[in-house]
Amino acid sequence: MCYHVNQYSLDFDEDFKVTVPEYYVQNSSDRYHLNGFAHPMLWVIASDKPGELQQMEWGLIPFWVKNAEQAADIANKTLNAKSETVFELPSFRAAIKQRRCIIPVTGFYEWRHFKSKTYPYFIYPENSKVYLLAGIWEEWTDKETGEIRKTCSIITTAANGMMEQIHNTKKRMPLILDSTKARGWVSSGLTSEAIVNLMTPLEALKMKAHTISRLVTSRTENSNVAEVAAQEVYDELPQLLS
Repeated sequence: MCYHVNQYSLDFDEDFKVTVPEYYVQNSSDRYHLNGFAHPMLWVIASDKPGELQQMEWGLIPFWVKNAEQAADIANKTLNAKSETVFELPSFRAAIKQRRCIIPVTGFYEWRHFKSKTYPYFIYPENSKVYLLAGIWEEWTDKETGEIRKTCSIITTAANGMMEQIHNTKKRMPLILDSTKARGWVSSGLTSEAIVNLMTPLEALKMKAHTISRLVTSRTENSNVAEVAAQEVYDELPQLLS
């Protein structure tokens, strides 16, 4: 799955131009480790404003949710949306057809199981500045307060050859799109068939990864620091197969 991402210092490739608001420039420093279960505000490029960055809360709240208590409960279950079932589940089936978004990340974090222990990895682009993760979004209105909240979820797919070795229990990975597919993802008028055709795992050769320290899961230290993504070697851990 994909519950931990890095959005520090986003910089887009020449073929994927995005208007970056001044607010982002002033507030982009401490985004080394964003934990989905804390429901942070993510920077996204959404279908309602496909040429610019905006913020949405991580954890999709469907438009039909009745109250804040139900919203809080469902947001913990909608950090990710599986590509195989996104058209079927009530929480996602309207959004996937009408409200898609891109979540740009510098990289993301995942865990590998080996001999009853878990080892954290940082996964990042091989030849581009950011990964463009495919997502969906919704706008929910709290009827008691009138507050309008934009929320989002990251689409996941079956893992490719490299991610099968890292996320070796559930064997999932985020749906990562190249610039051309990303522009298509947030365009209007896509048929369901066209959307499905975009939901294929990124090739492993376009991904790099290294092990990191267990700071990323520390409950006593601040993990939202640059050091969280620094490489740390575990001698007992076999290298990934190419």
